[in-house]
Amino acid sequence: MPATVRAAGALVTLEGVVAAVVVVVLIARGLAGHDQSAASGYGTAAWFGILGGAVLAAGVGLLLGKRWGRAIAVIAQLLLLPVTWSLLTDSHQPVYGALLGTVAVVALVLLFAPPSTRWLAQDYGAEPE
Repeated sequence: MPATVRAAGALVTLEGVVAAVVVVVLIARGLAGHDQSAASGYGTAAWFGILGGAVLAAGVGLLLGKRWGRAIAVIAQLLLLPVTWSLLTDSHQPVYGALLGTVAVVALVLLFAPPSTRWLAQDYGAEPE
Protein backbone atom coordinates (compact mmCIF):
# COMPACT_ATOMS: atom_id res chain seq x y z
CA MET A 1 0.00 0.00 0.00
CA PRO A 2 1.48 3.37 -1.01
CA ALA A 3 2.27 6.15 1.45
CA THR A 4 -0.29 8.39 -0.26
CA VAL A 5 -3.09 6.02 0.72
CA ARG A 6 -1.80 5.78 4.30
CA ALA A 7 -1.59 9.58 4.56
CA ALA A 8 -5.10 9.99 3.13
CA GLY A 9 -6.34 7.32 5.54
CA ALA A 10 -4.82 9.23 8.45
CA LEU A 11 -6.51 12.48 7.39
CA VAL A 12 -9.88 10.83 6.83
CA THR A 13 -9.59 9.02 10.17
CA LEU A 14 -8.86 12.37 11.82
CA GLU A 15 -12.03 13.80 10.25
CA GLY A 16 -14.02 10.88 11.63
CA VAL A 17 -12.56 11.38 15.10
CA VAL A 18 -13.44 15.08 14.98
CA ALA A 19 -17.00 14.13 14.06
CA ALA A 20 -17.12 11.75 17.04
CA VAL A 21 -15.97 14.56 19.33
CA VAL A 22 -18.70 16.81 17.91
CA VAL A 23 -21.25 14.08 18.70
CA VAL A 24 -20.11 13.94 22.32
CA VAL A 25 -20.21 17.74 22.63
CA LEU A 26 -23.69 17.96 21.11
CA ILE A 27 -25.05 15.27 23.40
CA ALA A 28 -23.46 16.92 26.44
CA ARG A 29 -24.95 20.29 25.43
CA GLY A 30 -28.35 18.67 24.94
CA LEU A 31 -28.24 17.01 28.34
CA ALA A 32 -27.23 20.34 29.91
CA GLY A 33 -30.19 22.07 28.27
CA HIS A 34 -28.19 24.42 26.03
CA ASP A 35 -30.04 23.59 22.82
CA GLN A 36 -33.31 25.21 21.81
CA SER A 37 -34.97 21.83 21.43
CA ALA A 38 -33.97 18.27 22.20
CA ALA A 39 -34.60 17.27 18.59
CA SER A 40 -32.15 19.87 17.34
CA GLY A 41 -29.21 18.88 19.54
CA TYR A 42 -29.79 15.15 19.51
CA GLY A 43 -30.80 15.10 15.85
CA THR A 44 -27.64 16.93 14.87
CA ALA A 45 -25.64 14.53 17.04
CA ALA A 46 -27.27 11.57 15.28
CA TRP A 47 -26.50 13.11 11.87
CA PHE A 48 -22.86 13.67 12.80
CA GLY A 49 -22.70 10.17 14.28
CA ILE A 50 -23.94 8.47 11.14
CA LEU A 51 -21.86 10.47 8.67
CA GLY A 52 -18.84 10.72 10.95
CA GLY A 53 -18.99 6.99 11.61
CA ALA A 54 -18.89 6.29 7.89
CA VAL A 55 -15.94 8.67 7.45
CA LEU A 56 -14.13 7.11 10.40
CA ALA A 57 -14.73 3.63 8.98
CA ALA A 58 -13.41 4.75 5.59
CA GLY A 59 -10.27 6.22 7.14
CA VAL A 60 -9.56 3.11 9.18
CA GLY A 61 -10.30 1.01 6.12
CA LEU A 62 -7.73 2.93 4.11
CA LEU A 63 -5.18 2.58 6.91
CA LEU A 64 -5.80 -1.18 6.82
CA GLY A 65 -5.43 -1.31 3.03
CA LYS A 66 -9.11 -1.75 2.19
CA ARG A 67 -9.92 -0.30 -1.20
CA TRP A 68 -13.60 0.32 -0.37
CA GLY A 69 -12.56 3.14 1.97
CA ARG A 70 -11.43 5.28 -0.95
CA ALA A 71 -14.92 5.75 -2.41
CA ILE A 72 -16.40 6.89 0.90
CA ALA A 73 -13.39 9.12 1.55
CA VAL A 74 -13.64 10.81 -1.86
CA ILE A 75 -17.37 11.48 -1.45
CA ALA A 76 -16.80 12.86 2.06
CA GLN A 77 -14.08 15.23 0.85
CA LEU A 78 -16.25 16.48 -2.02
CA LEU A 79 -19.11 17.12 0.41
CA LEU A 80 -16.78 19.02 2.73
CA LEU A 81 -15.81 21.54 0.03
CA PRO A 82 -19.16 23.43 0.16
CA VAL A 83 -18.94 23.35 3.96
CA THR A 84 -15.53 24.95 3.64
CA TRP A 85 -16.97 27.68 1.43
CA SER A 86 -19.75 28.33 3.92
CA LEU A 87 -17.28 28.61 6.78
CA LEU A 88 -15.13 31.01 4.79
CA THR A 89 -18.02 33.25 3.72
CA ASP A 90 -21.46 33.20 5.36
CA SER A 91 -20.41 31.73 8.70
CA HIS A 92 -17.49 34.13 9.13
CA GLN A 93 -15.22 31.34 10.43
CA PRO A 94 -12.17 31.74 8.16
CA VAL A 95 -9.79 29.81 10.40
CA TYR A 96 -12.01 26.74 10.51
CA GLY A 97 -12.82 27.09 6.82
CA ALA A 98 -9.16 27.31 5.82
CA LEU A 99 -8.26 24.36 8.02
CA LEU A 100 -11.11 22.18 6.75
CA GLY A 101 -10.50 23.17 3.14
CA THR A 102 -6.81 22.38 3.40
CA VAL A 103 -7.48 18.95 4.88
CA ALA A 104 -10.16 18.13 2.28
CA VAL A 105 -8.07 19.24 -0.70
CA VAL A 106 -4.92 17.48 0.56
CA ALA A 107 -6.93 14.29 1.13
CA LEU A 108 -8.36 14.48 -2.40
CA VAL A 109 -4.92 15.05 -3.89
CA LEU A 110 -3.59 12.05 -1.97
CA LEU A 111 -6.55 9.86 -2.96
CA PHE A 112 -6.08 10.69 -6.65
CA ALA A 113 -2.28 10.66 -6.67
CA PRO A 114 -0.77 8.24 -9.23
CA PRO A 115 0.44 5.74 -6.60
CA SER A 116 -3.05 5.68 -5.06
CA THR A 117 -4.80 5.09 -8.38
CA ARG A 118 -2.30 2.37 -9.35
CA TRP A 119 -2.94 0.68 -6.00
CA LEU A 120 -6.68 0.83 -6.58
CA ALA A 121 -6.37 -0.49 -10.13
CA GLN A 122 -4.45 -3.58 -8.98
CA ASP A 123 -7.66 -5.06 -7.63
CA TYR A 124 -9.15 -4.97 -11.12
CA GLY A 125 -6.15 -6.40 -12.89
CA ALA A 126 -5.63 -3.19 -14.81
CA GLU A 127 -2.18 -2.47 -16.10
CA PRO A 128 -0.96 1.09 -15.66
CA GLU A 129 0.14 2.83 -18.84
